[in-house]
Amino acid sequence: MPDPRFFDSLPALSVAELAERIGGEVLRGGDRKVSAVAPLGSAEAGDVAFLGGRKFLTALAETRAGGVILPAAGLEAAPEHTAIIVSDEPQAAWARASMFLHRPVPLQEAARDSVAEDDTVVFEPGVVLGAGARIGRGTRIGANSVIGPGVQIGRDCVIGSNVSVCFALIGDRVRLLSGVRIGEAGFGAAQSKAGPVDVPQLGRVILQDGVTVGANSCIDRGAYDDTVVGENTKIDNLVMIAHNCVIGRNCLMAAHTGISGSCIVGDNVIFGGQAGIGDHIRIGEGARVAGGAGVLSDIPAGETWSGYPAKPIRQSLREAVWLAKQASGKARS
Repeated sequence: MPDPRFFDSLPALSVAELAERIGGEVLRGGDRKVSAVAPLGSAEAGDVAFLGGRKFLTALAETRAGGVILPAAGLEAAPEHTAIIVSDEPQAAWARASMFLHRPVPLQEAARDSVAEDDTVVFEPGVVLGAGARIGRGTRIGANSVIGPGVQIGRDCVIGSNVSVCFALIGDRVRLLSGVRIGEAGFGAAQSKAGPVDVPQLGRVILQDGVTVGANSCIDRGAYDDTVVGENTKIDNLVMIAHNCVIGRNCLMAAHTGISGSCIVGDNVIFGGQAGIGDHIRIGEGARVAGGAGVLSDIPAGETWSGYPAKPIRQSLREAVWLAKQASGKARS
């Protein structure tokens, strides 16, 4: 279930009612009530999930979801206890279902004394505070920043000017420099006959103690799970961290680093400027990614990779030298 501090749950619907609204066909269990969307692996009896492809057939067979949206080709793998909605665009139908079951908590401004832990919290001019937010002692919120509903910010933090923080839990001694965006919706779309449909972004951002995020950097909230940045990680200006990423402790990210969705980064990893990481990549503890590298496969712990596509640095340099020799040889001929 999405965090109720950030998302309102709308009235439950029967599977038949939901199918009618999302354009699916009920095969069984039309009277069953569902009240939330969830992935197959974490769904419970009151949730509706979807089958995203054949690689998820095992998860479908083991799901505890009360209802599942799937194509006709997946019917045989569906467990008998689930209600079934048949759709030839199951992810898009699931995305539509989320809009009928969940809604972000709207921004309603709260009084400053109801948000601040004590009078050591400083609010510069123009700050907007959402209802249910909480800010720890010794924290300073910069001019014209927006702290969304339900956001929790720890003690002795520094939030710069023109920062927005939503759908987030922030630890102690965190620094967010001017223009940072924390908790915006991640990029995800499902194809449908009517065009792309936004995939629901129902997770949170968690920044642990001592994290620094540089000016104009963005960290997206999770699609369903959380985006997490570990203790004491330092992020430069103009860095992008996409939804569902888990970043370890004591990592360093130079400017223009971009990390795609659902990556897992170990502790003490260093990224050079303009490093780009593909989605669902795992980077081991203590690894180093050279500036400008394009990472398209997992990096083992302790290794340094460079180039595009990125490879172990010695291999990458050997290939660069060989290519330079070939090019210079052709030029002389």
